[in-house]
Amino acid sequence: MSSNGNGERPAEATEVTLDELSRRAGGWGVSPRHGRREPHQTAPPEDAIRPHDEGRRWRCLITNDDGIDSEGLRVLAEVALEAGFEVVVAAPMEEASGASASITAVEEDGHFVVEPRTLPGLEGACTVLAVGGLPAFIALTGMRGAFGPAPDIVLSGINSGPNTGYAVLHSGTVGAALTASTFGARAMAVSLNIRTRTVSGAGVRQASPCWDTAAEFARQTLPTLLDSEPGTVLNVNAPNIPLEKVRGFEPARLARFGAVQTNVAERGEGYVKVALAEIDADYEPGTDAALLAACYASITALQAVCEAGTTVRAPQRAAR
Repeated sequence: MSSNGNGERPAEATEVTLDELSRRAGGWGVSPRHGRREPHQTAPPEDAIRPHDEGRRWRCLITNDDGIDSEGLRVLAEVALEAGFEVVVAAPMEEASGASASITAVEEDGHFVVEPRTLPGLEGACTVLAVGGLPAFIALTGMRGAFGPAPDIVLSGINSGPNTGYAVLHSGTVGAALTASTFGARAMAVSLNIRTRTVSGAGVRQASPCWDTAAEFARQTLPTLLDSEPGTVLNVNAPNIPLEKVRGFEPARLARFGAVQTNVAERGEGYVKVALAEIDADYEPGTDAALLAACYASITALQAVCEAGTTVRAPQRAAR
């Protein structure tokens, strides 16, 4: 295993070392099964995020966990283009909901798979790529130079479903934003409160997505994000109703539970069945889940994993 440049050996990760991720990010290629390969780039920058120079455009990476074909992704990229950013779209080839901050990727010939795509309305983007990796992997490698210069901003979404409460821990949409923030990027996760409802086990009904509603609240939040400190993460949730019916846009605390909850529905010999259920209990006032239920959009500042403020003493070794 090679060193990480300062003489120390990189820590082992479950699926791939960070040193290996950086190596791949320095020379990505298009999937060889399509017969095309981009020129390898130079080594990724030593510091992933650069101080923003007022003389240049903001560079923005758009990703999600619903996959490259999601309409929410396309709409969010349009918001970034309208804002005048240099836009790179890089999203998973397949849906990756619930991926949290996992960094799994698909390899071919020692490279992770990257395929150019064309999406309507995004002709002004620098590039649009389908990536054989999960959202946090895309954010991590993007910050290390995989898709060109490291972005100043990472926008993740628009997710097809809410990301509220402590359940954001499991969200691939939020995981990408939090991962980017650890490299100093300003990041925003945007979600639309589309719920899949199962009524007495009789089937599934879905409301038509009001993507424009979520896009408008993302648009309103961008100035706040740009004025914030590097590493800031904002989590925006919009109700799935026409914009004129939204009652307001409010800051919120994380609810103890999200808008939906995972329950064990059945246990049997050799299997366990789980189900998602909407939470019908009274919501905690002032939380993101409560605001969504009341037809408000919500915004919450999040923070990536950090040390707790609690002082912990090392355990004493037992005397022999």
